[in-house]
Amino acid sequence: MTTRERLLGLLVAVLWGLNFLAIHLSLEQFPPFFLVALRFALLAVPTILLVPRPDVPLRWLLGYGLGFGTLQFLFLYWAMAAGMPTGLASLVLQASAPFTVLLGATLLRERLDRAQVLGILLAVAGLTVIGAQQLGTAALGPFLLTLLGALGWALGNVSSRLARPSKPLHLTLWMSVVPVLPMLATSLWVEGPDRIAQSFVGLETPTGLLAIAGLAYTILLGTVVGSGLWTWLLSRHPAARVAPFSMLVPVVGLLTAWVVLGETLTAVEIAGAGVVVAGVLLGSGALGGGSRAARPVAEPPTERAPSRAAR
Repeated sequence: MTTRERLLGLLVAVLWGLNFLAIHLSLEQFPPFFLVALRFALLAVPTILLVPRPDVPLRWLLGYGLGFGTLQFLFLYWAMAAGMPTGLASLVLQASAPFTVLLGATLLRERLDRAQVLGILLAVAGLTVIGAQQLGTAALGPFLLTLLGALGWALGNVSSRLARPSKPLHLTLWMSVVPVLPMLATSLWVEGPDRIAQSFVGLETPTGLLAIAGLAYTILLGTVVGSGLWTWLLSRHPAARVAPFSMLVPVVGLLTAWVVLGETLTAVEIAGAGVVVAGVLLGSGALGGGSRAARPVAEPPTERAPSRAAR
């Protein structure tokens, strides 16, 4: 990876780390399943009207939307609404990185070099240190829900990698179309029309305005910018090279929760965050010996969806 690409990976981590605060603010007003549906519906409508469908096989578009868009946020929002602390949620969700590496090595046959393996192990060790300090603040149920969200993210990463879009931003935008109907159906079934309608009462209050601001952030910066850059990086590099950058997200998330929400952050957790940063730098090749990106043993198929003229 080039220095520019590493900086873009870092930018994604910052945007996604702040995203957890935005989600927290939105959940103060909206029920979780409806919030996921609303988040993606507000992006899906202009996408369908204005953006050409990406030139990727439909199965990878659906896989990306179901994994990254539906499963990840269904379980994450559910966990946070059930009491998962904001900072800890940003940490546990990064289990997606080792999940992605394992799926990439298993399904895509991507080879890992020694620096990548050591970097991933180092970053996981740092996350474990932070998690051991934070785990007492969350019940087992929300913790497991967040872990399922991480698995959904990893499945989405693999689908994005296999899609190989020529225009990654188009794939990111069209991914938002997939979660809308399943999440709206889930919300109507679980939360009910009355609770959904009640969530629109008081939008003019400080809580409501902060919820709207948080929703705008997750749509524009979290999804369009953050996920667009992430898809672009995955289209250029093996999943094992890109995925470790997501381990920087809890560093930003924990610091933000500490500063804004008053969640505790100990010296041990700060040290663990430093270990995570070192692991990501090593795994991405920034500490030397990693300029040569890992290559899959066999390239994924380059099948493309038929052009618009052929459909």
